[in-house]
Order: sequence, then C-alpha cells, then structure tokens
Amino acid sequence: MKYFEIHSPYYALVKAETVEKAIEIYVEQVADDDGTLREEIKEVDRDYALIQFARSESEDGDFMPVPETLDKFHREKSEVLLIDSGLL
Repeated sequence: MKYFEIHSPYYALVKAETVEKAIEIYVEQVADDDGTLREEIKEVDRDYALIQFARSESEDGDFMPVPETLDKFHREKSEVLLIDSGLL
C-alpha cells in the first residue's frame, strides 16, 4: 500500500495502491475535485503516515488503542485514514 496526503480543498490521509485509486476514494468520501486535486495529492512515507494516523484523536478527543491503530493501518484495504475535522 501507498499513502497519500491532500491538503486542499480538505485535508485527508488516504491509503491506496495507486494515486488514481487515492483520488477516487477522496472524491467519493471527502470532497469533489475542483480541478486541482492531481496537483494537491502527494505520496508520503509509510512511517510519516503511521505517525500522523497514530497521533490523531477521535471526535471525543480520545486516541485509538495501539493494537487497533496498527491493525487498521496495516489492513490491506484502500481507505481514508484521516479527514479534516471540519468535515466531521
């Protein structure tokens, strides 16, 4: 799996096999492509993505337990790992 970060129009950290799949997931689950998504999306290092994901808080301000964090992060499934809190 690869990890992709988008900062605009809304932040998201997406896990996917390809940049095309990451864009597809972003458009389905986060926001429409305003024509700049291809320039905004950047592949990030696995370790960086893991740290960002592990440091994220839930809506109630709690952290996910470490075993659950690692299980979700290492699952071989394309998905949004983090999303802009303004969209929750």
